[in-house]
Amino acid sequence: MGDILDQSEVDALLAAVDGGSIAAIDEPKHAGPVQAVSYVGGRIVENIDHAIYDFKRPERVSKDQMRALEALHEGFGRNFGASLSGFLRTIIEVSVANLEQLTYSEFIHSLPNPTCFNLLKSDQLDGQVCLELSPLIVYPIIDRLLGGSNADLFIPQRPLTQIEQRLVERITDRATNHLSEAWSNITPVTFKVHDFESNPQLVQIVPPNETVVVVGFELKMGNRTGTMSLCIPYNVIEPIVTKLSSQTWFNYQRKGQNDESVRRLHRNVGVARVDMHAVLAQTSIRLSDLLTLRPGDVITTDKRIDEDVIIDVEGRRKFSGTIGQFRGKKAICITGIAEPPDPASINIRAV
Repeated sequence: MGDILDQSEVDALLAAVDGGSIAAIDEPKHAGPVQAVSYVGGRIVENIDHAIYDFKRPERVSKDQMRALEALHEGFGRNFGASLSGFLRTIIEVSVANLEQLTYSEFIHSLPNPTCFNLLKSDQLDGQVCLELSPLIVYPIIDRLLGGSNADLFIPQRPLTQIEQRLVERITDRATNHLSEAWSNITPVTFKVHDFESNPQLVQIVPPNETVVVVGFELKMGNRTGTMSLCIPYNVIEPIVTKLSSQTWFNYQRKGQNDESVRRLHRNVGVARVDMHAVLAQTSIRLSDLLTLRPGDVITTDKRIDEDVIIDVEGRRKFSGTIGQFRGKKAICITGIAEPPDPASINIRAV
């Protein structure tokens, strides 16, 4: 604690404020950095920032790790939205609205009752993760699945029926698949829906004062908007929290994107069919000779009979090979990569 000012020092400080030599500092109206004035060595020192720290709500996940979690779930939101759009045959936008650290009791009390509350379990991680879908978007999705138009749709204040739960499972299954894919960039993990509950007050997966990371999503479907919340207890991510630094995350993200791109390229392009033509020989002739060609005419070339033929793939010179026979049919054995063609030459292909 600093020294207590005596009466003469207090009078000198008040006189300096009244005289305008220093500005009076108003009391802050909201939480944030505190502006203070100190009297040190006969001089007035002002505007000293003091950060406010709430010991009741310690931040166990650093800001760098929170940014990594946000980037991870932004990718999840894009993939999940694209999957829902194809499934429901309408445009669904899923975006990260907020990311914050709360206690589990604060998260539970912020949810409506009833709601669509799913518990996710993974064998690779300890504990459970909560995925909550707001009724404001759940019922429009159900109405869409059943062929409705969402016009003047009434949102009932009741738990989901068994039939409605089965329909929502198609949505949560897609969510868990894309969530597992997003988390696999950090660590191999597979999420599955372990349980369902309408009243979040009845679910106690961690102590009420345990720190949790809550990722809030916004879902838009036409003129309907709802929220989705993902609650991640700290004990779930504690074993992998060191992998959530921004540099490590971007390395994992870049590697995962490259590997996935290569797999997708092999899967889609590998089954494509291409046309291949063998060029037996090539020569140059006059146009008048070309116009007078008849069946039985012979075209002489400078190509030796033991030289390789050229193989074109989709009209582009690609390989060289030798002519032969395989299982009673004419065949060409590839011997190497062909050299670039001469643009001035005319190719004469055997038909």
